[in-house]
Amino acid sequence: MDASMFVSRFDGPSKLLVRSLLCGSSGAHRALSVFHRQQRANPDMSLSTFMEILCQDDITCPRTEAQPLAVKPLVCLFPALFKQNLLSFIYLVHAILPRPPVLHLLKCLSQDSPTNPWITALVRQLERNLIAHNEEPLYTPMCSQRLQELSQRLVGFGETGGWSKCLSSQTFGLSELATQRKRKGSFVTLDSDGEETGQQSKRIKMDVSGSECLEAVEQRATEETAGRLGSDAPAETPAEELQTAAESPCDVLPEHIKVSVLQIKELLESQTEWDQSSMEVFKVLNDCDPGQVEVLCCMLRLADLPEQTLPKLCSSILAPSPDFSYSTAATLIKSLLLQKVLSLSEPASRCLVTAVTSLCSRYPRPMCHALMGPVLEEKSIVVAQPGEQPAREERGRQSPSLWPMHNTWSGNPQAELLNRLIESCLDSHYRLLVLQMTFKIVWSEAVLSIIHSLLDSKPDLSQELFTQFTEQLISQGPQFTKSMKFAKMMLTVLSKYNSHVTAAHKHSLHGCLMLNETILKKSLQAALKRITHS
Repeated sequence: MDASMFVSRFDGPSKLLVRSLLCGSSGAHRALSVFHRQQRANPDMSLSTFMEILCQDDITCPRTEAQPLAVKPLVCLFPALFKQNLLSFIYLVHAILPRPPVLHLLKCLSQDSPTNPWITALVRQLERNLIAHNEEPLYTPMCSQRLQELSQRLVGFGETGGWSKCLSSQTFGLSELATQRKRKGSFVTLDSDGEETGQQSKRIKMDVSGSECLEAVEQRATEETAGRLGSDAPAETPAEELQTAAESPCDVLPEHIKVSVLQIKELLESQTEWDQSSMEVFKVLNDCDPGQVEVLCCMLRLADLPEQTLPKLCSSILAPSPDFSYSTAATLIKSLLLQKVLSLSEPASRCLVTAVTSLCSRYPRPMCHALMGPVLEEKSIVVAQPGEQPAREERGRQSPSLWPMHNTWSGNPQAELLNRLIESCLDSHYRLLVLQMTFKIVWSEAVLSIIHSLLDSKPDLSQELFTQFTEQLISQGPQFTKSMKFAKMMLTVLSKYNSHVTAAHKHSLHGCLMLNETILKKSLQAALKRITHS
């Protein structure tokens, strides 16, 4: 049955979501963009009606006369790709959705027959997030059975040559395994005894500007492979070097992409303005898979580009339509911006701020995972001493005083830049995502500044997420007993989120505030005391 027949069942906003979810493998991201636009136009918008319609029973038309009529939820009549996109979309926004309609929808999908393993895994992953202590595995019973069979075959295969004996019984032979190419130019071959050995592929001489980065890609891929195979892997032999000498990561790029790489390189090196036809060459990124994008970024040496080139490069990256996939955007952001941001020792230049904010506005989720997450996890970023404000160039620097909320130098340029993104580029959903990232790291003064910025923007915290946050406050608070940043953040929590504070929270927070040694201690205790429970 054609899925487009069901679109008429939905109201106007829901129709747009359904059509987005029917748009191929990018349907989840399209639906997320549509949902965010609808939220901005109508902050009271809810997806409850949309999910209720999907759960309504409908009569299925039999494919043959022998098959009886059956009643199924409407969502089960959609194609598998729609269901996958729907579950991926719900996973991205489930934190702000009411739990009962989501659980009802998951129950309907669980009753679908025949079950798709991918859909089963997505349903169970969502159930894990929504239902406490749900330990049901993501894999299907059939997958479990196959894993058990494989485990039984591996018993007693610990000696030399064991893996080769095991793998030889599979559908592929050893000769095929030995020549199987791995992404990023990495290979797995077997030596004379049958042991697996991670091999580093060698390059042919190629363009000088791309040679060093290709070598780095090869080295990293080799290290990853060696790490998976074990630390006792033997070194490569000269014969094996010759065997792989004709291979290089560049071989993963089709000819038309190699030509585009040269054209982009000429653009980056030219001092002239780029016209519209010049920007068209960046559309080639839509033709690349994630591995090819990484090789392309490395050949172009994007991490080493001067900052004054960034604005026009980002304009060209943002020009192609349709949008890049998540993996392509994340690779571009990481290659182009991450090292520049991590190496900041003074406020970011205007060129860097422009580049980061423009890409974040268009690709917020890749920016969160490829840039903001790694910056939060980095423990060696430069921090100025209190009271010392680094000298800044008058030209090409973005003064912190021009930024919306944090108009003082905090001693950490990375925190200043992330606060800028939080305040001007991220909507509530992505602010929650960044907040959750802070739960997985040890807090510092810089991280406190970022958390304060997140809370000041007042994202839509669920009660469950607020409970997780208070647990972090209590566990990490003792190291900040004299920190004014921590005290100010606590004051924001007690004033802006007082409706979230339960009796249990209040008791725990009281113990945390007793340890505070700043001048704000009395204000914090008074703010906590004012919180009452009906």
